[in-house]
Amino acid sequence: MRGNACRTNKVAFGEYGLQALEGGWLSAQCIEAGRVTATHFLRGEGRIFIRVFPHKSISAKPAETRMGKGKGEPEYWAAVVKPGTILYEIGGVPEDAARECLARVAHKMPFKCRFVTRRPSIGG
Repeated sequence: MRGNACRTNKVAFGEYGLQALEGGWLSAQCIEAGRVTATHFLRGEGRIFIRVFPHKSISAKPAETRMGKGKGEPEYWAAVVKPGTILYEIGGVPEDAARECLARVAHKMPFKCRFVTRRPSIGG
């Protein structure tokens, strides 16, 4: 997972986003915890966009197992996150509410995140 994100590094769907500053694996449980936190805080106001999906299966073999006998069973699913990836986006709420909501979501993430806003397009 070398390098920075070059595709999913801009706010595309909402007005505000949560950007990862470090890389790593983001488990499906962490993604769901962030979604539950955001929906609970917004109480039906605005819209939440989740920009990551856990495509990668992380497998592990039981402890004290002899070598051979194939690969271990999948333990959990994870999303591969590079630095700069937008994890969540929020639209339809004021900036202070979005900032507070994404701060609560960032607390659930296993790496450092920051609050970003949509940049106005050049030429209008």
